[in-house]
Amino acid sequence: MAAILCAEFGLLAPSLEAVLKCSHKYWSRLEQQAAVPEATPGFCAVDPFDKDAPDKITLDYPFWIKPIKGYGSALGFRINNRRELDHALDVIKQRIKRIGDPFNKILEKVNLPPELAGVDGNYLVAEKLIHGWEFAPEGYMQHGEFHVHGVIDMVRDKNRKSFLRYEYPSQAPRRIQERGIAMAEKVLRQIGFDNGCFNMEFFWGEDSDSLWIIEINARISQSHCYQFEMVDGMSNHEIAVHVALGDTPRFEHHNGPYRHAAKFLLRHYTQQDAVVARAPSGDELSRLAESQPDTKVVFKAQEGMRLSEIPDQDPYSYILAEVHVAGKTQHEMLQRYREAIKALPFEFSPVPDDEED
Repeated sequence: MAAILCAEFGLLAPSLEAVLKCSHKYWSRLEQQAAVPEATPGFCAVDPFDKDAPDKITLDYPFWIKPIKGYGSALGFRINNRRELDHALDVIKQRIKRIGDPFNKILEKVNLPPELAGVDGNYLVAEKLIHGWEFAPEGYMQHGEFHVHGVIDMVRDKNRKSFLRYEYPSQAPRRIQERGIAMAEKVLRQIGFDNGCFNMEFFWGEDSDSLWIIEINARISQSHCYQFEMVDGMSNHEIAVHVALGDTPRFEHHNGPYRHAAKFLLRHYTQQDAVVARAPSGDELSRLAESQPDTKVVFKAQEGMRLSEIPDQDPYSYILAEVHVAGKTQHEMLQRYREAIKALPFEFSPVPDDEED
């Protein structure tokens, strides 16, 4: 929508086509394949409403499947066998149109290439399963010049599916970060992306030393703002505002009070619905603020609500709260997070029989 409005008012911004080449996951894979085939995992488009869809997937099990246009890992599934695929497709068909239908309205505003014919916002993309150290360079293109202002680690929890934290600065080897940054520039130039911000997610396979692109976001990430403020002394919104105005951003590093910061996602690991019988009280939050004044907490679950009422969850857990923590060292940051969640207890009870779907 920002790209559309900026075009109408003659403001600096990436073109709508360039934004869609980032955010349409199948179109994005085609562009990545053209620019950096060595970093593009195997993929194919899938129509979840086609009864023969399982037989048309060209990848071997296991693979990952997700909507062409998604948000926050919602409707993303690891598929190990046909039974899991059938279950995932049943769930996806019930929910995908919430974002897919509006996305189709946007797609009507551009001329899609022939290879995208029929692959609309209610399609899925199946991708080869990749693992490794996950990190994301964040930066901007301005008047044809490429810049990166930081690299974030995206740390998954023990289930290897759900995100535990977004940590800054990245602890990946510098040479790996530089490889990812070079690939990001190559892909963005292939796409024709200019006068806008981005972050691009990668997997680094430590054993094979391979690098794989996960996805591209045509924006800064709101999940990174606190980290830049705590470590660098200024939010990444500074970058976005200056790029939009056509100014040269002046982003200075290491001017914040801490050296490490992360956004943690406090999760309840279950696929079963439940009622939040107890959520942290105002007094408990106040006591945490006294002991950790720079720790910020945003609650997603409130006492009395059902877990299923929390929007945009992954299939494996429910996010109860976002906990933003910083420290002078990584050890101190992690210790503060453990202390914070200990001070913020949740309790759950089964859904009453008369309320079950």
